[in-house]
Amino acid sequence: MKIHSTLFFSAVLGALGCTTPKESQHKTASEVAFTHDYLPFYFADSPRVERMKNVFPVINKIYTDYAEKNHFPGMAFGLVADGKLIYSNAIGFANIASKIPATIQTDFRIASMTKSFTAMSILRLRDEGKLRLQDPVSNYIPEVAKIRYLTKDSAPITIENLLTMSAGFPEDNPWGDRQLENTDESLLAFVRDGISFSNVPGLNYEYSNLGFALLGRIVTIVSGKSYQRYISENILGPLQMNDTHWEFTQIEKEKLALGYAWKDNQWMEEPLLHDGAFGAMGGLICSVKDFSKYLAFHLSAWPPRNEGESSVLKRSSLREMQQLQRLGIFTPDNHNRSGMPCPVITGYGYGLGWRKDCSGIVCVRHGGGLPGFGSEWRFYPEYGIGVVALSNLTYGGLGLANAKVLDTLILLARLKPRNLPLSSILAQRQKEIVEVLPSWTPEKLGIFAKNFFLDKSLESRKQSTLKLLLEVGKIIKVKPIVPDNQLRGTFILEGEKMNVSVFFTLTPENNPLIQQLDLSVIPRSN
Repeated sequence: MKIHSTLFFSAVLGALGCTTPKESQHKTASEVAFTHDYLPFYFADSPRVERMKNVFPVINKIYTDYAEKNHFPGMAFGLVADGKLIYSNAIGFANIASKIPATIQTDFRIASMTKSFTAMSILRLRDEGKLRLQDPVSNYIPEVAKIRYLTKDSAPITIENLLTMSAGFPEDNPWGDRQLENTDESLLAFVRDGISFSNVPGLNYEYSNLGFALLGRIVTIVSGKSYQRYISENILGPLQMNDTHWEFTQIEKEKLALGYAWKDNQWMEEPLLHDGAFGAMGGLICSVKDFSKYLAFHLSAWPPRNEGESSVLKRSSLREMQQLQRLGIFTPDNHNRSGMPCPVITGYGYGLGWRKDCSGIVCVRHGGGLPGFGSEWRFYPEYGIGVVALSNLTYGGLGLANAKVLDTLILLARLKPRNLPLSSILAQRQKEIVEVLPSWTPEKLGIFAKNFFLDKSLESRKQSTLKLLLEVGKIIKVKPIVPDNQLRGTFILEGEKMNVSVFFTLTPENNPLIQQLDLSVIPRSN
């Protein structure tokens, strides 16, 4: 059977808005340059927020049931989407004896959720050229230079080791929780006395409050002011988190949540800890209303785009905080909330936990727990949504509730991740690929990179293309490209009998050329 290329071309090129080969005003590849007309990812599932509003009663019930089941004295929560707090509520009491109800403006100690503020300060100082993440900690805290490592071949602890929980320190919950109000001098004296290591620095993730206390000390040394003041002036102030504090004695009684433990079927008040040297690991006191501004700021890092930057921290540095920097655990036998197998990989960024499940959803999160308090916040960057929940119950875990809320929201509001717009160069190369098939006309071959016909000869490509077209029949439709990124994508040619999947990827040259082109026969979809 002879393949008539004009029948192939006329249908395909018409679908793409092109002329037939004889009439084509095709530009040579040298005339088509990648002009960096970048378009950011976007949400195609509008109106998103309107659909989310229908789920608010379900969200409220999830938190209410969770608080009742787990004996929370008080709880406040907030949902952030598309840059703002779209739903919030509070349950129970901030102060049981005085019957002061919890509200979204009640200040709870957020414990280890503080760590990302400390990490943000380090990155801000790094961006200002005042330190490097690869610097040895001993450059800033001389006492560290005298510590003894497990082995003589250990590398010195770096700032990045502290940020990623890989300094070799042992997991120190709940010991670290009781160090909160220690003085700077006591912290330095502790280091001078020597530190016990569980691992060699730089090899393993192990959660360390001590590491973040040392980061707080570095912020103090480098900035010339206490880490509390530095964070307040450079993060809290610009984000208008005006009700966030370090010391509980500075907060009005009506706004302060007291901490409780559930013992012997009753709530027992826990003593509040003062601020101190270990506050960099867990000392902030904050409300849901205030923290939602911080959550929205983290979400504002997405998608990468061309517009002005915040004075607090560059978007690229925010995204850097949120990336997997140190591998934690791979859980192949994990199951999702529907009971289906769903492997998960977890790890740590800079002051933030990182998680990716079998469905590809990335979750950035951090919990917090101290005597009298439990909290958690998490967000899904690709979906532009996040939640924060604060409580006044000792180590009151809120991760399960928050995860259920976000997953329920995605399901019931039918949320989709951001779409990647098609770059002009991918669209151009698609037209050119269709024009060159199936005859591989010599004057049309300027779109291919130098490696292309070295990897597989022109004659071989011609023969395989003709064989493929015999199998699929006349091409009747071209589907839009599904881009993987700016320079790689896939599209479908619908044939009378079967379909053709066309995958191609471009070179990193200023004028990106086709370095790989794969054609494969696939069944027709109904």
